[in-house]
Amino acid sequence: MQDSVATSYVRWRLPLLISAVLLILLVPYLLVRLWSANSQEADRWVRHTHEVEAATHGLEALIREIDSLGLALANGTGAGTPRLRERLEAAIARIDPQLQALTLMSRDNPGQQVLIGRLQTLIERRVDVARRLAMGVEPARRADLVDELYGRYQVRDLFEDFLGNEQALLAERAAYADVQRSRVRWLSLAALLGQLALMGGVIYLLYRMEQRRSGSETELRRASERALAVVQTVREPIVLLDSAQRVLMQNAAFDELYAGEDSPIGPHARLEEIGTGAWRDPVIRQRLSDVLTRGRELWDYEHLQRTADGQSRTMLINARRMQLPDRDDDVVLMTVSDISAQKAAQQRIADLNRQLEGKVEQVTEVNRELEAFSYSVSHDLRAPLRHVAGFADKLSRHLGGQLDERGRHYLEVIGGSARRMSTLIDDLLVYSRLGRSALKLQAVDMQSLVEETRAVLDANRATDAEEAGGPAHRVEWKIAPLPILVADENMMRQLWLNLLGNAVKYSARREPAVVEVSHQPTDDGGHHFTVRDNGVGFDMDYAGKLFGVFQRLHKASDYPGTGIGLASVRRVLARHGGRIWAESEPDRGATFHFVLPPSQDAVIHQGSLNA
Repeated sequence: MQDSVATSYVRWRLPLLISAVLLILLVPYLLVRLWSANSQEADRWVRHTHEVEAATHGLEALIREIDSLGLALANGTGAGTPRLRERLEAAIARIDPQLQALTLMSRDNPGQQVLIGRLQTLIERRVDVARRLAMGVEPARRADLVDELYGRYQVRDLFEDFLGNEQALLAERAAYADVQRSRVRWLSLAALLGQLALMGGVIYLLYRMEQRRSGSETELRRASERALAVVQTVREPIVLLDSAQRVLMQNAAFDELYAGEDSPIGPHARLEEIGTGAWRDPVIRQRLSDVLTRGRELWDYEHLQRTADGQSRTMLINARRMQLPDRDDDVVLMTVSDISAQKAAQQRIADLNRQLEGKVEQVTEVNRELEAFSYSVSHDLRAPLRHVAGFADKLSRHLGGQLDERGRHYLEVIGGSARRMSTLIDDLLVYSRLGRSALKLQAVDMQSLVEETRAVLDANRATDAEEAGGPAHRVEWKIAPLPILVADENMMRQLWLNLLGNAVKYSARREPAVVEVSHQPTDDGGHHFTVRDNGVGFDMDYAGKLFGVFQRLHKASDYPGTGIGLASVRRVLARHGGRIWAESEPDRGATFHFVLPPSQDAVIHQGSLNA
């Protein structure tokens, strides 16, 4: 949002400055011109009123002169009479022009025009009386004409009314002119103040623009310095080339790789002259030229070079065309990565893979031999064991009562050892199959497997108690809710059978025996299961032997078994990516913990089963 506002401000900055200059210069000029014209018009009307007054006074004086000349001619005799007559006629001749001029000057005032019309009529009558007086009449008649002149045809009142109207117009127009002049003065002052304010605003705006420009230049310089520092700090060689493949700029890593102490890379050095011939290959130079002329980007191009240190290196070259703000033509940005170590590592990996393939073939051969051995154990050894057990039993029945106590003991030992050997072979075969058979992953309900295993163990205890002729050993089961996981169901069944069977077996001397099964999720989404009993326990110093083949921590006479069950449990968990450990104290019971990793498929299958 701030960026858009700043961009809009920059775009409209010049038009705003131009508008401000126009406001400063043009608007005050137009306003002052307008009010000055109004003031000049008001002054013109004042002058016009003064001209009308002057014309009126001139006309009044002319009428007085005509009256005086008429009376003088009526009373006078002698040589001056012709001269007075000429003056009288000249004065009478000036009456009409002055009346017309006065009429023209007051044509915009209808009231004054009416007065001028009446005044013209009276003036004509007075002129006629003055002429008759000038022609000479009897004294009695002369007195009547004088009475008409200063009584009946009196014009003083009309002149006073006319002048009064003009004085009123003069006062009005003078007041209007004063108002216009005052307005012009105040407007000029306001325009001056406005110009000063606008000029101050423009100066402030220019100051802000200069600050912004200076700040932008400073920030641009800092950004350029930061970018240059980053480029110089990068350990990957970087170089800029122009169209002639001359060096415009390079970082320190490029100098270290291609510039020897005796031949530093100078400004505008040609690429083919750098690095003791590392760039003289025409193929790579043609590819760099294509980047600039044809717009072809160069990606992960491997090039074998001999650098300034004299070593042959495999370099990974990337190049693309770019535009610099201070140049009109395009340049090529090239980065160089030394992948000699990676190539050596790849070669080493290839060699190790070939060795691994040989080892895999050896392991495959060993597995085939183990399968043959398992087949031999399961078929070739079982027949002799069946013969030993069978013939021992037949010998016992054949001799019958002829056997003494020692003989019967020997035959029982032979039969028990044969049966134990058969059990041991079965457990070994199971252990072998757990490591070789493929996992058949599916949704496995751990709760159902535990309940199924519990039922099998309870049935076995009941059978053993019935054969011994005594009560069955009581076991209290505490089984928490267990989840559904994706696993191999047969292997998980084998796991629970071994763990719960051990818990029941080693708790046989406790009354009652308590076996607890619990579950809780791990922090990473896995599953942590716990099997706890209150049996004889074991010493933690020997915990490392628990999960080995044929490893036992108790006498076989006390607790029968082959020593393969926990080894099978560890192998099952290893096949599923899990692990197992145990915690115990002598006569304080044992706790076995095992963890299975998280599986997204387990969540999906569980959701589908619940649905």
